[in-house]
Amino acid sequence: MNPIQKLTSLGQSLWLDNIQRRQLENGELKALIQRGDIRGMTSNPTIFNNAISKSNDYDSALIPLAWAGWEAEKIFWELVIEDIKAACRLFLPLYEESNGGDGYVSIEVSPYLANDTEATATQAQQLWARVAKPNLMVKIPATKAGIPAIRRAIAAGVNINITLIFSLARYAEVMEAYLSGLEDRLAAGHPIDHIASVASFFVSRVDTKIDPKLPEGSPLRGQAAIANAKLAYEEFQKTFAGGRWEKLKSNGARLQRPLWASTSTKNPAYPDTIYVDNLVGAHTVNTVPPQTLDAVRDHAKTEISITQDVDKAREAIAQLAAAGISMDVVTQELEDEGVKSFSDSITALFKTINERRAKAVSSLGPLADSVSKTIAKLETDSVPARLWAHDPTLWTADPAGQKEVTLRMGWLDSPDKARALLPAYQSFADEIRKAGTDRVLVLGMGGSSLTAEVFSLIFPNTEFRLSILDSTDPAQVTQAARDFPPEKSLYIVASKSGGTAEVSAAFDYFWELSKHDGSRFIAITDPGTSLEKLARERGFRKTFSADETVGGRYSALTDFGMVPAALLGVDLDQLLDRADWMKRQCMKDVPAARNPGLALGAVLGESALGGRDKLTVLADAPLSALAGWIEQIVAESSGKNGRGILPVALEPLDHPEAYGNDRIFVYLKQTGELENGVAALRAAGHPAIEFPIVNSYDAGAEFYRWEIATAVACHLLGVNAFDQPDVQDSKDRTKAKIAEYKASGKLVESDSGIGIRELEKVAGFLKQAKADDYVSINAYLPRTREMTDELQRLRVAIREKTKCAVTAGFGPRFQHSTGQFHKGGPNNGLFIQIIADAANDIQIPNEGMTFGTLIRAQALGDYETLAARGRRVIRVHLSKPEDISLLIKALQ
Repeated sequence: MNPIQKLTSLGQSLWLDNIQRRQLENGELKALIQRGDIRGMTSNPTIFNNAISKSNDYDSALIPLAWAGWEAEKIFWELVIEDIKAACRLFLPLYEESNGGDGYVSIEVSPYLANDTEATATQAQQLWARVAKPNLMVKIPATKAGIPAIRRAIAAGVNINITLIFSLARYAEVMEAYLSGLEDRLAAGHPIDHIASVASFFVSRVDTKIDPKLPEGSPLRGQAAIANAKLAYEEFQKTFAGGRWEKLKSNGARLQRPLWASTSTKNPAYPDTIYVDNLVGAHTVNTVPPQTLDAVRDHAKTEISITQDVDKAREAIAQLAAAGISMDVVTQELEDEGVKSFSDSITALFKTINERRAKAVSSLGPLADSVSKTIAKLETDSVPARLWAHDPTLWTADPAGQKEVTLRMGWLDSPDKARALLPAYQSFADEIRKAGTDRVLVLGMGGSSLTAEVFSLIFPNTEFRLSILDSTDPAQVTQAARDFPPEKSLYIVASKSGGTAEVSAAFDYFWELSKHDGSRFIAITDPGTSLEKLARERGFRKTFSADETVGGRYSALTDFGMVPAALLGVDLDQLLDRADWMKRQCMKDVPAARNPGLALGAVLGESALGGRDKLTVLADAPLSALAGWIEQIVAESSGKNGRGILPVALEPLDHPEAYGNDRIFVYLKQTGELENGVAALRAAGHPAIEFPIVNSYDAGAEFYRWEIATAVACHLLGVNAFDQPDVQDSKDRTKAKIAEYKASGKLVESDSGIGIRELEKVAGFLKQAKADDYVSINAYLPRTREMTDELQRLRVAIREKTKCAVTAGFGPRFQHSTGQFHKGGPNNGLFIQIIADAANDIQIPNEGMTFGTLIRAQALGDYETLAARGRRVIRVHLSKPEDISLLIKALQ
């Protein structure tokens, strides 16, 4: 046995005198419990001050509470109770296994109440009720006013940890309060067998107080604390014996164990386990900080010591008295100082929380008041509970729309469903690696491929390459074929509906390229689709049947995201742990003010209702793909019925004066490269909120946060978050164009577009722009790094000319993202469609047309749909994609 196991066998339990949220969430505390290193946990205001003030671990909880308008003290108790509840859950198996012998977690009443009996007793019962865990202990200080509160709390059935005990006289009062409380409860006819209590006798602080009063080299130095504790243990043995105790014991009463607190070594001249080695005894607890726990595990002495040399302990106390040192005076001073120290800690913590609260509120700028009211209304309207009940009336009163909603709410439980499928994901990934495949190309559009793109960029894998093809541009298709040849590649054909036109065309091309080798293909699609049938007929290596209760844009944590993640070697357990972490905070029983997804939804919805409907998503370079994913879920969910939130993803950051009052900024922060620019926006009064994403696995949490937020924002806007009523028109027009082409051999273009000699007309078109408008660049061009950079330059040129938000998307990709917003959202957009002639077109096998023809038909369908809906749109026809530089020059 190691020293800790030996201590346990001798009847002493080690508890951890520390708590940190990171430790609760990363599995560290769970591991300590499972190894048997600790059998309980204590906390106090100083511990929480260190945990909260010296880390950012609590910001994800603190920020929504601040947005909801909560004050510092209310926030403090929410954060503390969350940690205590989480710790109680982790210790509960030990509590049950030991039949209530161990597994306790302590929370302390406010030190401000130390001299108020009534308030202390009341708060003890309130904390007991709020945490609502059988293995909770509420800490009450052993002040004169605390003693009757202890008795009342015990009588009320509350487990009590009595803290700040220094003197033997006060310890006697503590034990009396416990026994009397049990007798009161028994007399009232209530059971006492479940009530637990410990008496926390503080140790090292006694030496710290007395040693300086003794001469240098005095043999009494370092003796007082241990002597005091040994005499206390002697009193414990006397008190819990005899008729009075035996009567209570016969009714199930538990011993009130002595707990040795403050057992870290303050004097470096003393051994680091001195206050453990000399206090080992049956029916005791020693609560130690992390550094002392490590020392105990390594080299603590493990033999009964608390009952040894008790006479010498008595003599040491007598010698101190002879030297003019009164233990009564010393221990009263220590009690007073202890209360003051904890009060000072909580005061400092309130100051820290208030500063962070103020910063969070200031990030909302002019939205702060309205957001706090909105969060309160969401609580009043039971929105969290209704969301989890799949209540369709949150979004629509239309029966058909309500039916669609009820069919599409499975995303709420996606993390749980994905976890059940982990063995299947992992075994498939192992199979592909063993086959020698080193690259994967996802053929998919919108929600079927965007998550895969996010994973490929935030989890770069030098040994395994993954990319997506979500274009019908012939140059882009050709490049994908070069980069992903059949002999080295696996092709994922991803489509929820199974009939996505772009995916079908891409499949036909790569099917021919692979010489009809089904082992090179897998399908991800809903059950019963035409793609599922095709995969079966063509002998695909595997088909993943996607969750049909989840819509495409909410499918990040389903097969569409998890299969590519597994192939990239992502730790799926860790990814889902982060998703679960966010999910727990968004459950129906969590206060609306504490729900990160709901709070963000309140910000987005209230911002849009107040005229700030341009959600400008800024991102450090590693997180750029996540900004594109956010763009899709927000735009396609909200942009309908003439309303919506327009995501302006990755628009180049400018000085604050470049932006109007229609903006709200979200910064996805990892490297901090945009930090100064975002701070300037905030200082200028723009709402600008940050989401630090230090670990790539936090993407799991962000997917879930934004899904909740989008659903809540759509509720506030009064639109159905789960349909896309305005995309079919463009698809129908595209199909009609293709049918005409197949019948006549040519595309009929209602508007051939302006050529490169007429580019000045674009500047004239942009003169229509007014405040609150936006400009959308719809570029049916190859999505290359160079072309992306050119579009960014074009965005800047247009913004400088119009002072409007400028979005940019590659066609037909954007049709599965912002396309719904363009047609169904507010009619305040100016659309610049850019097409170019294909230099080297390629055939779509068995379709009788080229990719160049298909993308031109898609552009025409999109253009005509915008025009039919009264949108302001202009078409630019370039001779070749590179000519976009001429357009930029014409606008500068």
